[in-house]
Amino acid sequence: PCALQVKNKAPAEVQITAEQLLREAKERELELLPPPPQQKITDVEELNDYKLRKRKTFEDNIRKNRTVISNWIKYAQWEESLKEIQRARSIYERALDVDYRNVTLWLKYAEMEMKNRQVNHARNIWDRAITTLPRVNQFWYKYTYMEEMLGNVAGSRQVFERWMEWQPEEQAWHSYINFELRYKEVDRARTIYERYILFTLLVIVHPDVKNWIKYARFEEKHSYFAHARKVYERAVEFFGEEHMDEHLYVAFAKFEENQKEFERVRVIYKYALDRIPKQDAQNLFKNYTIFEKKFGDRRGIEDIIVSKRRFQYEEEVKANPHNYDAWFDYLRLVESDTDAETVREVYERAIANVPPIQEKRHWKRYIYLWINYALYEELEAKASKRTRQVYQACIELLPHKKFTFAKIWLLYAQFEIRQKNLPLARRALGTSIGKCPKNKLFKGYIELELQLREFDRCRKLYEKFLEFAPENCTSWIKFAELETILGDIDRARAIYELAIGQPRLDMPEVLWKSYIDFEIEQEEYEKTRNLYRRLLQRTQHVKVWISFAQFELSAGREESLSRCRQIYEEANKAMRNCEEKEERVMLLESWRNFEEEFGTDTTKERIDKLMPEKIKKRRKLQAEDGSDAGWEEYYDYIFPEDAANQPNLKLLAMAKLWKKQQQESEAAEMDPDKDIDESQS
Repeated sequence: PCALQVKNKAPAEVQITAEQLLREAKERELELLPPPPQQKITDVEELNDYKLRKRKTFEDNIRKNRTVISNWIKYAQWEESLKEIQRARSIYERALDVDYRNVTLWLKYAEMEMKNRQVNHARNIWDRAITTLPRVNQFWYKYTYMEEMLGNVAGSRQVFERWMEWQPEEQAWHSYINFELRYKEVDRARTIYERYILFTLLVIVHPDVKNWIKYARFEEKHSYFAHARKVYERAVEFFGEEHMDEHLYVAFAKFEENQKEFERVRVIYKYALDRIPKQDAQNLFKNYTIFEKKFGDRRGIEDIIVSKRRFQYEEEVKANPHNYDAWFDYLRLVESDTDAETVREVYERAIANVPPIQEKRHWKRYIYLWINYALYEELEAKASKRTRQVYQACIELLPHKKFTFAKIWLLYAQFEIRQKNLPLARRALGTSIGKCPKNKLFKGYIELELQLREFDRCRKLYEKFLEFAPENCTSWIKFAELETILGDIDRARAIYELAIGQPRLDMPEVLWKSYIDFEIEQEEYEKTRNLYRRLLQRTQHVKVWISFAQFELSAGREESLSRCRQIYEEANKAMRNCEEKEERVMLLESWRNFEEEFGTDTTKERIDKLMPEKIKKRRKLQAEDGSDAGWEEYYDYIFPEDAANQPNLKLLAMAKLWKKQQQESEAAEMDPDKDIDESQS
């Protein structure tokens, strides 16, 4: 034939790729093919021919790949469907020779025998299976189930016993136990539990809490409560304190709760809570709380809350041992609820966390741990010896060359005084002053000796104190007051003289005021005036002048008014050159108040003329970088005495007067009727 000739060789508009061809072929595989025609066999020859062809097909498939077990199973099942049991058995045996480890093959083989009621054959197959593959639990389950269904309880028990010798998993033991319980063999079930627990103890195959709990619940279910309690106790003893589990104690407590043994329940919970780590005891806390709410009193509920709070504080201090606030809260909790040994243990743990840096700001919170510890030992535990040891240990710990805490020394000394041990108290305070002198230590020591009325010791201490801190005005004043109380006026005056002669003082105004008040109390007015004059040589402060004037007024003599007025005049003259005009205004106001109370009309008129005029002014402001920041309004004072000496101020006053006259003339021109009325009048 002649070849076809393609006339149009141009590419088609729609191109088909190889991928599309493969996809289309795959999709068409899923299309339903029409079923093959049914073949009816009418005689024996056709049947034998069909069997021959089918067997040949199966044998060919097996010959191609002997390891594909599904081909063997299909072949055997086909023979089984034809009731050719002997042939099917032969096929299974041939398959087992190929792969005896295949679990499905054994199962199918045994199921075939059981379906065809070949019980002994089935037993034989199961025996071979469990002997060959003893770790396949499915064989054991199927075997025992078959024996039980046949009513062969003894045979099933025998199979279970053979299984238990292999120490199987937990579920196998429970299946054996449930088997015995189905036939009401409680004693046998208990024996199995004991064997199981014995394996747990000796072989440590299943050291799990839930196995013990199941055993105990089994005993409880069958009303053997004493046996159940013994099981729980054995479990607690077995796991000990190293492997404690909260689930065991919760189950034990619930068992005792069901038996109405509430005290036992409380003991179990407390025992477990004291030994199990707190982070692993959340469920235990929860169940204990529920129990106390149901059967406990207020005290029991409080104990649970305290335990929970203790756990929280333990976590906080474990996360940050230097969190002293957490330690304070923790200690406050244990002090309110536990015994002395526990409190001491927590205190020792707390004070062991010494601040890593020797700076006082890091020690301020830490030192109160020692103080609280000592106070607890003294007031709560009533242990004076331990209190002394706490104070001494704290004092040895402090780095006195860098810093110290006067509070510790003073508290220690006060403790020794309460113990009527005065020499030790003085020795402690003397040591503190020698090692690390501080104002607070001197004051505390002096106060102690004052209470004991040891005035000579007080004088010596004040001398040491003033050698250490000569600028401390309070110390000079207290020393002088002490001498005044003792009646030694000359000594007190000498102390004041030494004090005001110091080159550097922290509060000189307080010292001078105290000295002046001292002389006024002694009614030494001339000496007081001399003191004021000496003070005015050092400072011209307005308050000194006012105080001086008030002193002269209160002197109570005839010339007191004239002296007071004279001082005001001196002060006014002295403060004319003062830059602080507010102070001068303060002086004049004080002078005016004095004249209003004691002065005449002439003196009042004079002081009124001296009072300044308050005016508003503006001044230019500058920012920090020197730029212009605008204008600011402020009030200034113009004193008449200063205005008379300054021609500019006179010129300003005349300008103001001229401006006022101009305003009056303009007002008159705008209102001529008023001028006519004025001229007529």
